[in-house]
Amino acid sequence: MNEAQIVSALSALAHAQRLRVFRALVIAGPDGLTPSVMAEQLDVARSALSFHLKELTHASLITVEQQGRNLIYRADFLQMNGLLGYLTEHCCQGGTCEVTESPDFPRSCTSC
Repeated sequence: MNEAQIVSALSALAHAQRLRVFRALVIAGPDGLTPSVMAEQLDVARSALSFHLKELTHASLITVEQQGRNLIYRADFLQMNGLLGYLTEHCCQGGTCEVTESPDFPRSCTSC
């Protein structure tokens, strides 16, 4: 992923409702969800959900497929992993990174 794609993905996820939608699709896995199921699960109006789905689609974080009369939305796991990979690409200067909890440095990397 290039920097523009990363910024677009992070921008899309920087909204609480879109983050909830994306997480719901990640949890649903490859089967995906229809907008009506998502609206019910997340207790959000379908018009608002439609806007958030459009934003996540434009950021390439989710895909949509028409199956008969239904739209099925799915998380794009390749894009999600690309985003995570970009964020952690140079962690610990390329070494193995193990995260631990300590009182002084919560969730710090032990190999840095």
